[in-house]
Amino acid sequence: MFIQLEALLGGAIERIPLDYEFDFSAEEFGGVFPFTTPVILKGEIRNTAGIVTIEAKAQFSMEVTCDRCAEDIRPEFTVDIEHGLVASLNHEDNDDYILVEDMKLDVEQLTLEDIYLALPGKFLCKEDCKGLCSECGANLNESSCDCKKPIDPRWAALFD
Repeated sequence: MFIQLEALLGGAIERIPLDYEFDFSAEEFGGVFPFTTPVILKGEIRNTAGIVTIEAKAQFSMEVTCDRCAEDIRPEFTVDIEHGLVASLNHEDNDDYILVEDMKLDVEQLTLEDIYLALPGKFLCKEDCKGLCSECGANLNESSCDCKKPIDPRWAALFD
């Protein structure tokens, strides 16, 4: 979804409100399609004294698997989207601003990129998830097991 920013960058208007729903259910992430609900984006693009910024929040939930115990979970997220927008750059390698080519901003793509960058490296059902027993595969959050942990053969003489 493209938003025309010519009037905003030119100073004719001061703000453009953002209130959108994006369907990312066809977006693959880590081999799965985790977006089961629409992403709600609310905020605004504003021109304050010639400085154009986008400030918004994206709210969504995903259906993923806990990386420790393999249970299906549905965490909810709120991602802040804050960027400076410019029509041209003096240096091509400037990462402080987003270059808005042709005075159009692809808000949907920007939202998806910011979501991917904000996601945790590991999804957990709870912070102190105990995971699975490496011997029998029991979910240690639900029960304990009587498995003896294997002893490293290099240390075996100490345990005899």
